[in-house]
Amino acid sequence: MEVKLHDIGEGMTEADINCFLVKPGDAVKADDPLVEVQTDKMTAEIPAPRAGIIKEFTVHPGDTVKVGSTILILEEAGEEGAKKEKAVSIPVYTHSPQKEKHSFMAFKGKRVLASPFTRKIARDNDIDIENITGTGPAGRILDEDIYQYIASLQTKPAHDEQEQATLNENIKSPPAEKDIIPFRGRRKQIARKMAQSLFTIPHCTHFEEIDVTELIAFRKDLKLLNLNISATAFFLKALSICLKEFRVFNAVLHEEKEEIHLAGEHHIGIAVDTDEGLIVPVIKHVENKTIREIHAEMKNLTEKAVENKLSVKEISEGTFTISNVGPLGGSFGATPIIQHPQTALVSFHKTKKMPVVTDDDQIVIRSMMNISMSFDHRVADGATAVRFTNRFAELIKNPKMLVLEMV
Repeated sequence: MEVKLHDIGEGMTEADINCFLVKPGDAVKADDPLVEVQTDKMTAEIPAPRAGIIKEFTVHPGDTVKVGSTILILEEAGEEGAKKEKAVSIPVYTHSPQKEKHSFMAFKGKRVLASPFTRKIARDNDIDIENITGTGPAGRILDEDIYQYIASLQTKPAHDEQEQATLNENIKSPPAEKDIIPFRGRRKQIARKMAQSLFTIPHCTHFEEIDVTELIAFRKDLKLLNLNISATAFFLKALSICLKEFRVFNAVLHEEKEEIHLAGEHHIGIAVDTDEGLIVPVIKHVENKTIREIHAEMKNLTEKAVENKLSVKEISEGTFTISNVGPLGGSFGATPIIQHPQTALVSFHKTKKMPVVTDDDQIVIRSMMNISMSFDHRVADGATAVRFTNRFAELIKNPKMLVLEMV
């Protein structure tokens, strides 16, 4: 039977083949992992649909294949045949583009965390990636780890000058800035979705200045009680309150039905910057969670995002999205692109101390943060967006009000 690449995520159309976890002739049981693939959102394994014998591969590591494409041929067999499978470490096979025929090398038992491009650097330099210790999150192997390993080989004493010359000839130098970076995997999918959103949704962006002085002071008070809660957790709770009052921003437009569907639940996505590009884990039912619960779940999802361990469920069903770029800088704002088919996205920017004139004409120093709110102008108008951000500013300026909302 043909084993095909199936859709393992929302709107997935293609995936990169990272490596095979079996080889031709292997007996497998139903649900045994067959191949590791990389989508725009995650690394995932394709399991065996039933017991059988691996006959042949129809694609190779490094290939980008469409959903519905055949990736290998499985000869069906009974469960008894599958039970005869030897208890050995699962092998992995990688494709070396330097040779005319596709070659395969056995993986010695551990799972290597590395992007397809990083694996390609290792293959192009005839480096066994298993010999490299990763310095990235969760031991992920980075491009720099490969180059440092290559440098260590180049400085390693050789038995004679001929051996050293051969070593130096076979090992390639790190690519210069003008070299090509493959446009595929998550980067390609992000580009496709951003283009779809920008050309489908008439974006309108409203900018607002938020006074976060009292929130900073309140968080300091909480730390004295051993409660270290991030500012973003407060932002999420405040946004949930605003979405209850301005439901149009927690909606999806169905043009063909001429309907705007208002979502009752607040599934808020958080854009996380990773080595593989942006990924958006989703905190479900924010409206029912306390600030402490929101903080704990956000921390867990962010760590899993960085380690590329998010499940499909954890990145699905978002109704609203935030992007917190403040820690990276960016004081004045930007025009964030909406996660289609959602209606709005809010981006938080750098906090700065600034002189502010009070209602009684006094000049005081306050901590001010800019936010950018992009919204679908087909669904909502600018005046509604201003009311939304005004309500958000009110809640953040008086953070104890958020605590009262939880009671």
